Amino acid sequence: QVQLMESGGGSVQPGGSLTLSCVASGFTFRESGMSWYRQTPGEGRELIAQIGNLGMHTDYADSVKGRFRIARNNGKNTLYLEMSNPEPEDTAVYFCRRNRYPHWGRGIQVTVAS
Repeated sequence: QVQLMESGGGSVQPGGSLTLSCVASGFTFRESGMSWYRQTPGEGRELIAQIGNLGMHTDYADSVKGRFRIARNNGKNTLYLEMSNPEPEDTAVYFCRRNRYPHWGRGIQVTVAS
């Protein structure tokens, strides 16, 4: 059974930093590309970052480029999202996803506020 479990969310001040983690199980993590999405109330899920299976290729939405960094540790079956200089507009529920499959984490809330 595939499971994706996010952690590390919570409240952060603008200009601070926060790192989200997503622990994967039930599939061969090192063989799958992974992504981070986010969603705000009333909106669809926004793809914000992707990473190839070996971590050599990454891609970012313009809204987070230069501030967020996606990374992975295949030895720990873990995906990361390093959030630097977050803004109030980054407040959302963040989800990890296994690319090309309908496998999602449950999501975790991130709130950016003073």
